[in-house]
Amino acid sequence: MNVPDIIIAIDGYSSTGKSSFAKLLASRLGFLYLDSGALYRGVTLFAVESGLIDADGRIDLPALKEALSSLDLHLVSEADGSKLYMGGRCIEKEIRSLAISDKVSPVSAIPFVREYVDGILREAGRRRRIVMDGRDIGTTVFPDAELKIFMTADPMVRAERRAAELRTKGDEVEIGEVLRNLQERDRIDSSREVSPLTQAPDAIVLDNSNMTFEDQMDWILDILQKRICSK
Repeated sequence: MNVPDIIIAIDGYSSTGKSSFAKLLASRLGFLYLDSGALYRGVTLFAVESGLIDADGRIDLPALKEALSSLDLHLVSEADGSKLYMGGRCIEKEIRSLAISDKVSPVSAIPFVREYVDGILREAGRRRRIVMDGRDIGTTVFPDAELKIFMTADPMVRAERRAAELRTKGDEVEIGEVLRNLQERDRIDSSREVSPLTQAPDAIVLDNSNMTFEDQMDWILDILQKRICSK
């Protein structure tokens, strides 16, 4: 398929498989994959390791804002997809832990954190031919993206997927705890004042509750053929 130089924005709820879907799509198209959620997780990890989030979840906002000016987070394209680095250290494993998942939504709701991450994403987007996933890519970061997808799935299906992912990494988790974490993230992401999680008016909804990855690839490639390549 000969796809033109476009930006594909993929938004949606956590644990709907956005990252896996976006990575596979980027690989099929020969596009660059960018994971915006990884950047928010990276900022959260940095805040935790720097002692800027206390035991009760309170964030030292002035200190975090000052620290961001020298924080070096960057995505590196590798054979198996882009990986997030903090300076010279790959932090992919650390940012996927449940401990970081519990704290990432409040951090990502901070306006200056969103500005920091959006700046990194927009700079990367200059090259086009990218697939990017997150929660406000099609509404805030790239509102003019040529193709926008909004992903959703049944909450219990999402919780089971997330629990399975964590267990493969050696984390022992209860499905109820994972479901509560997802529901709280949904609430925070959808109600924050700055760039809340919402479906862009021109986004196409993908409910993948009962779809395999191949089903999803067939679906999106059909969309691309009909809406983008045939123009």
